[in-house]
Amino acid sequence: MDGDTMIWAGIGLREGATDTAFNEVLALAGRRPNALACLTAKASPALKDWAKAERLALTGLVEQDIAGEQTLTCSPRIKARFATGSVAEALALAAARKGGYTARLIAPRVTSTCGMATMALAERKDP
Repeated sequence: MDGDTMIWAGIGLREGATDTAFNEVLALAGRRPNALACLTAKASPALKDWAKAERLALTGLVEQDIAGEQTLTCSPRIKARFATGSVAEALALAAARKGGYTARLIAPRVTSTCGMATMALAERKDP
């Protein structure tokens, strides 16, 4: 990875998600991100502790930040609730674009075996 690229991970999680689910989606993502984004309302103590242990800066976004994001995958339930097809993908894109950068998804979201966490990665390029 060159100095002009930053990888943002968007993480979607259900109440009660644990380190096991977070570790699994991080491994499934295939690349280590530089930073992590989640919905502020979902930033559980478990997620905050895990992010700190993994040395990943955690940025909170609100639902309005991800509404309308075009994602690679689309869950009808998520589309109806959040106005985007994938919370994890939308978070990764929205966080990577903050500050006027361009961004693209590296791959569609991955889901933990237990279904408690999802993660997607977006690559941000410096202007």
